[in-house]
Amino acid sequence: MGGLISAALWLTVAVWAGVCLFRAFWEFLALALRASAQGIGPRTTGTPDPRIPPVGAEPARRAYWSELLWVDAYTSTRTAASAVRHRLLGRWMAVTARRMFTGRQPSTGYRFDHWIARSVVRLLAPGTALGAITGALLASAVMVLVHLVMWLLAGLVWLAAVAGVAVLRGADRGVALVRGVRMKCPYPGCYRPFPLAVHRCPGCRTAHRELRPGRFGALWHLCSCGRRLTAVSLFGRDRLPVECPHCDRSLPSGIGRLRTVHIPVVGGTSSGKTMLMAAAVAGLHASAGRSALKVEFATADDRRDVVDLDGQLKQSGRVRKTQGGQPRALMLRISHRRGRRLLYLYDPMGESLYDVDSTRRQEYLAHADGVILVVDVLADPRVRRSFSADEEALARGANPSEPGPWETYQTFTGELPGLTGRRRGTRLPLAVVVTKRDVLDRIDRLRVPATGIGPWLATIGLDRLVRDLGHRFRTRRYWALSAYAATGTGPLVSEQQRAAEAVLWILARTGLRVGKLLPEESESLKAPPRAPRSARRPRPRPYRARARRPYKIVQPHDGARRDR
Repeated sequence: MGGLISAALWLTVAVWAGVCLFRAFWEFLALALRASAQGIGPRTTGTPDPRIPPVGAEPARRAYWSELLWVDAYTSTRTAASAVRHRLLGRWMAVTARRMFTGRQPSTGYRFDHWIARSVVRLLAPGTALGAITGALLASAVMVLVHLVMWLLAGLVWLAAVAGVAVLRGADRGVALVRGVRMKCPYPGCYRPFPLAVHRCPGCRTAHRELRPGRFGALWHLCSCGRRLTAVSLFGRDRLPVECPHCDRSLPSGIGRLRTVHIPVVGGTSSGKTMLMAAAVAGLHASAGRSALKVEFATADDRRDVVDLDGQLKQSGRVRKTQGGQPRALMLRISHRRGRRLLYLYDPMGESLYDVDSTRRQEYLAHADGVILVVDVLADPRVRRSFSADEEALARGANPSEPGPWETYQTFTGELPGLTGRRRGTRLPLAVVVTKRDVLDRIDRLRVPATGIGPWLATIGLDRLVRDLGHRFRTRRYWALSAYAATGTGPLVSEQQRAAEAVLWILARTGLRVGKLLPEESESLKAPPRAPRSARRPRPRPYRARARRPYKIVQPHDGARRDR
């Protein structure tokens, strides 16, 4: 009896080893590998994977490494384990082993007629079941190692992608900081800054609000229409059509790679702001034809506005009064050699600076890189106090501004520190432009000198304005021109150049190397030279009372006492 049991055990072990090594292990391993491979990737190439839900309203598809990589790794592992389990419990245990234990043929389920055949099959059943279980366990162990390596590689790929995104996004941010790029909306009612514009797909015109290195891709994003969009500014992202993310209005191309310079033209009503801006634009284009300076309109709307303005000046010599609440910026792309700027010129209504509340609503002043202050000398009552009847009639015919330059300046500078966040002694460059020079030169006591515009303003009655300018603005410069003579039919090129000089001077303060296009600054505006060190009088040192040292009594050698 013991011999039969021993023989049965050896038979079971032999069947177990044979089934495990020569059949079950390889079957389960091949099944697991095939199921693992089938669990990776979308079912149809080029279509969104149904396992990844869309992210908000962004039309771009998530990058493979951002989420689908982990979904594929999990699906592959789960599919392989499920395939091994179902094959073991289904075909091997529920079918093959069950048939053998009942004395049936394993493949067909045919019941043997002879009892000897049924007995042999029943003896082989335990070894077959154990072999299948052991083969499944060994194949599972191998697949665990395979999937551990796969998860490790997936982690390395994810880390490399995240590091690449961080490097690319940091490079974009670093280049923007070095260039001084600050994106802000130029439209009234918005004027808000934003870190990233909305980019439109050139193919389907769909709005992409996160077109930068990130979860939708490191180098490019794949639009829902199948078009690749560059996600890096250094590789041409800013050549795509862009819009403001707040008001959804179109922005000029290049806004993300060019430093934006905001210059508001401030002055009273009828002071000549609009004509001065038209003259400055014409002067910039004239200077571009004689130097390395290049000027172009940022959008078709800017070109149309300037053409319309020139048409008004040529037809009547005047322009219509500026209407509306807040101004839309006139945008120009200006380049000089390697330096490039995106210029925003604001022409607000004179009424917008009448009081504190309306001035505070001029939100574009918070982004100003420089200010052009238009001074209408004929609007100041102190200047016109000693006018004769003929001179008064001449001044009224020039349509003086309202209010005067001092009142406009007070309202403007009173709210400027709060809007810009700068202290009272601001470093904001201020270009002071005296307009209506053609009328001033016809009045003897107001004839404008060739140099020294600042001291001249002080002598004719605007001394408090000049003093306050010197107190509030560390960087300032004066010009005087006739905006009427610089525009319209037969404009004077010299007056256009003076108007453009005020803009170029502020651009030069932002780092654009256009200083050679400007004339030498008047000596009266420069700080007096410091005296040589040898000629300076020594400063008296402040008196400091020193504590007296206490007297010491010493004993001399001869025994006599002395005070020291």
